[in-house]
Amino acid sequence: MVEQTDFDAIIIGGGHNGLTAAAYLAKAGWKTLVLEKRPVLGGAASTEEVFPGYRVSTGALDAGLFLPQIVKDLELEKFGLEFIHNPAIVTALDTTGQPLTLWRNPEQSQAEIARFSKVDGEQYPKYLRWVSRMTAILQEMLTLNPPRIPDVSLGDLTPWLLPALKARRLGRQEMMAFLRLLPMPASDFLDEWFETPLLKVALGAQSVIGSLAGPRASGRTFMLLYQALNAGESGFRASRFVRQGPGKLIDALAQVVKAHSGEIRTNVAVSRLMLDGDRVSGVVLQDGSNISARVVLSNADPRRTFFDLLGPEHLDVSFVRQVKNIRFRGGMARVNLALDGLPEFLPSITAPGKDDSARLSGHLLICPDLDSLERAYDDAKYGRLSEKPALDIVIPTLMDNSLAPVGQHILSVNAQYAPNTLKDGSWDDYRLILLERVVAALETCAPSIRQQIVNSQVLTPVDLEEIYSLPQGDVYHGQMALDQLLFMRPVPGYGQYATPVKNLYLCGAGTHPGGGLTGAPGYNAARKVLNQD
Repeated sequence: MVEQTDFDAIIIGGGHNGLTAAAYLAKAGWKTLVLEKRPVLGGAASTEEVFPGYRVSTGALDAGLFLPQIVKDLELEKFGLEFIHNPAIVTALDTTGQPLTLWRNPEQSQAEIARFSKVDGEQYPKYLRWVSRMTAILQEMLTLNPPRIPDVSLGDLTPWLLPALKARRLGRQEMMAFLRLLPMPASDFLDEWFETPLLKVALGAQSVIGSLAGPRASGRTFMLLYQALNAGESGFRASRFVRQGPGKLIDALAQVVKAHSGEIRTNVAVSRLMLDGDRVSGVVLQDGSNISARVVLSNADPRRTFFDLLGPEHLDVSFVRQVKNIRFRGGMARVNLALDGLPEFLPSITAPGKDDSARLSGHLLICPDLDSLERAYDDAKYGRLSEKPALDIVIPTLMDNSLAPVGQHILSVNAQYAPNTLKDGSWDDYRLILLERVVAALETCAPSIRQQIVNSQVLTPVDLEEIYSLPQGDVYHGQMALDQLLFMRPVPGYGQYATPVKNLYLCGAGTHPGGGLTGAPGYNAARKVLNQD
């Protein structure tokens, strides 16, 4: 006889992974409850009215990595989800000469690159084909449960036969090249392909997004490929925007949960997990009330889940040590600007031959080369805010005017690098310094932008932790280094979403395959729970 509980499943945290897991469980007929401590859903993928009339994406800049399988399974487009396919993926800005734009159409990109280097223009299609073959293997791994190490069973290994077969079909030479590149620095990898500095930084900047690591760090080529998943014919970086912001994707997921009789409560914080002997039996809220459930899925990071919500006293000493050793290293800050018009970029930036809106429709990168990106990291690794931060910029209102008042624009910047802990002073001391450095960098490309700013928001790594529960400002819930991936994520031996405590599962970015707006951890965790039932 099944014990009666208030719910079949409780999901702690209404971020995109928690809502994805909840949607699949509710669709399968489970009585499901999502608990979110903030007044809005989405976590680090929310869209909020930060300034009156301006709806700002305070977390993810786009949704290029979100799994098409989830969109299809949950029929999210029926719930209002609409993607915008910007013609430009990234424009690397260079005030000393012409910018370089990589377009969604690879032939346009090839022609653009050839203006800088005929050799690089000829190499680019070969590069895209090679990246496509490599990401095809990684794509298969996204939705697989990592095998149990060291206790590997045939059942664990069987799903991995398909990606293994794909890898084998590459041929011995290319398979060895694939294994060789995974630990490579992105700078070394790109040096083997291209000679144009602006092209290499346009491609290589994606390898350090959200990480406290420079392009010369080992394993960055893996992250370069990770960011290229779902990239389609553009090949090198997944990038697509959501009409009305990423919050509309969150809203669609929430509607699926409710359409299948699931329940979502905001402004409700979980204080701790409820235990019945050796198993989790529900949650205790901050107001002291209890809610019971057959299973609990935590979208919080592993350390918060095991130490704050569960308590290390309920865990094996060796497991506690492993969780303590997870590296959380935030390296990014966000600056959101409300502008009274479209920034007036230098003429050289929008020339030649393309109208402004097309060239500026994707990501804009202010960082002249990989050496400059590495120097920006050098500051951060010694606990300093980068003197000249690398800026990853989007102007979402260019393709979606619903986000701001008529004629107004939003400019959002991910600034790297910004270490969570500063060597001299606190983020209260450096908040305005960060804003000034970002605006000064923007002025090199848009000289009048300072006069166009009507409001600003600065989110430091400390803010990202306090507001969005990103540990130490780490958007990945644990750095995505080679020793913290696959069966070693979150810790070795527990890479399959189940935890050492019965009925408790993880479904957040701290699990396989990792961070980014993919939905994969929530999708995989829900399938694990349903298959265990």
